[in-house]
Amino acid sequence: MLQPITGKELEYIADSMSNEDLLIKQCTAASASCSNQQIKQVLDHQAQVHTQHYQTLMSLLQQHQPLAPAQPQA
Repeated sequence: MLQPITGKELEYIADSMSNEDLLIKQCTAASASCSNQQIKQVLDHQAQVHTQHYQTLMSLLQQHQPLAPAQPQA
């Protein structure tokens, strides 16, 4: 059975999602400017890995959404 996410856990998840988003952007930008095909492939793969991480975290939040309080906690 799912337990509600604590405020601290939510902060950690938000920070992780922000970090994953930054890594996706950095890998994508580096890949776009890279002329070495092997390095470009590694960067594209890493962008995909970080996209999967981001999507996993988003899925976790969506699974826990029904447990969230209707009103923000004071």
